[in-house]
Amino acid sequence: MISPESLKNHVVQVLEDRKARDIVALNVTGACSFTDYMVIASGTSNRHVKSLVDRVVESSKAEGNPPIGVEGREALDWVLLDLGDVVVHVMRPESRAFYDLERLWSELPSAESTV
Repeated sequence: MISPESLKNHVVQVLEDRKARDIVALNVTGACSFTDYMVIASGTSNRHVKSLVDRVVESSKAEGNPPIGVEGREALDWVLLDLGDVVVHVMRPESRAFYDLERLWSELPSAESTV
């Protein structure tokens, strides 16, 4: 089993390798009980979002941490990938600007950016 911080670092590295944009990792251990980290990244197109998500899923499985669930693969505008200790949001820039998740989560007590 991989530690939450190592899993977060692994996810961020995979996203960086696939040229994800504006990657933010938030430590939310003090703000919620269902995960330790939120990773938010942007893809430039639906195809790029799909590529990012597919690579994170493949890589996480190879590391022995298969996803618990994946939501949003149909539209590919905002895909949520639940890895347990890390929840990954891969979004098109328009959706990311509209929902502004990093502001929402970073304003909670004990949430801090780690990337």
